[in-house]
Amino acid sequence: MSRTLLVLAHPRGDSLSAQVAARTRRRLEAAGGSVDLLDLYAEGFDPRLTPVDEPDWQDREKRYSPEVHEHMRRIEAADTVLVVFPVWWFAPPAIVKGWIDRVWNYGFAYGRSKPRLAGKRMLWLALAGHSAEYYERTRLGEALELQLGLGVSEFCGIGEAAVRLLYGTEFSGIPEELRDARAREVFAEADRVLTAFGVEAEAAVPA
Repeated sequence: MSRTLLVLAHPRGDSLSAQVAARTRRRLEAAGGSVDLLDLYAEGFDPRLTPVDEPDWQDREKRYSPEVHEHMRRIEAADTVLVVFPVWWFAPPAIVKGWIDRVWNYGFAYGRSKPRLAGKRMLWLALAGHSAEYYERTRLGEALELQLGLGVSEFCGIGEAAVRLLYGTEFSGIPEELRDARAREVFAEADRVLTAFGVEAEAAVPA
């Protein structure tokens, strides 16, 4: 049975990001997998790095805060780490950056001759407001891929990692009566991304 750590980073439980995460969870469980949902906002994760969680380059065995070690345990228990988040200012929300700063720490995620996270899979699933053409033209999509795929996943020894964007997820300019249809398009694209990443479902995921 596959084990997935599903990380959600959005302050509202009714957000499009939360809906994508909920559908992803149902899909994974329908396929017989085990899902540990880590809702960073709902769990009250503090993204601020304090001295207790600051890396000590002279001591890779440093004991960090109990909260951080619990998050490390959840990452270690997973076969796949899947992070769902909105793109804000062309980057992940600050809570995601803080999660990386505090939890993906020296001696755990990196700094060892044999990476502890090697063999895991990782998918960054980002909800982007602009179009695919905009992200391609500005190369901001490429910047996200470099930052997350190379700068985090690959740096920490995760060879099978991907950064995928769901485009056009800002609905403020869409008439109210058309938003449900647009949401279904986003959900369908998310399903395609998950299928391409090898997340299959044994049953249809409710809309």
